[in-house]
Amino acid sequence: MTQTMIIQTEDEAQSWLTDVLDVSRETMERLECLRAFVIAEAAGQNLVSASTLPQIWQRHIVDSAQLLRFARPQAGQRWIDLGSGAGFPGLVIALLAPCQVTLVESRGLRISYLERAVDHLGLRGQVDVAGMPLERVPTVSADYISARAFAPLPKLLESAQRFSTDKTCWLLPKGRNAAAELESIDPAWHHVFHVEHSLTDADAAILVGTGTITQHSGVGQKRSHRSPS
Repeated sequence: MTQTMIIQTEDEAQSWLTDVLDVSRETMERLECLRAFVIAEAAGQNLVSASTLPQIWQRHIVDSAQLLRFARPQAGQRWIDLGSGAGFPGLVIALLAPCQVTLVESRGLRISYLERAVDHLGLRGQVDVAGMPLERVPTVSADYISARAFAPLPKLLESAQRFSTDKTCWLLPKGRNAAAELESIDPAWHHVFHVEHSLTDADAAILVGTGTITQHSGVGQKRSHRSPS
């Protein structure tokens, strides 16, 4: 895992979106609507750490958008975001890509917030909020699965595996413990994932991979291929 530049300011974050991801002016305005909405809603509930509110472009929007370095979601594809919370990365992905996005969230205040955000951002029809624990979400095949601070990796994979196929792309920001968490899981998963650096935190990393495993007599059997880079 080689390190590259780290985006450290709000100006750098916005420049990265326009210069690297080629985000249009209209979409930047919608992302600004999301930023302002999060700040307004944060007065009523603890959506994100208060210390990061002045740095939403860098700490949350670009931190989410950088997942698109490893993904090419298309119209008709399904992206499932686990433990969506304030909508990162799910709402950002929906604003930047044409895929269908499901936000999985079990906490009542967050569910209400996400429903308001979907309407406020004009995403109704593209985004649905699965306001329930993950175990109650109906099983569907996902093209992409993301999770940001949802659960430790072993639990995450155990609960989300039923949504995955041998073509599912997993995009899992895991902070500073990504490599250690990867070592903690069933070895059958090890070759599904690799570690990529984060553009927003020199010490953080993202677990990226494509595939799933099947279980036969308690032994994991891998089916995977590398994700696009």
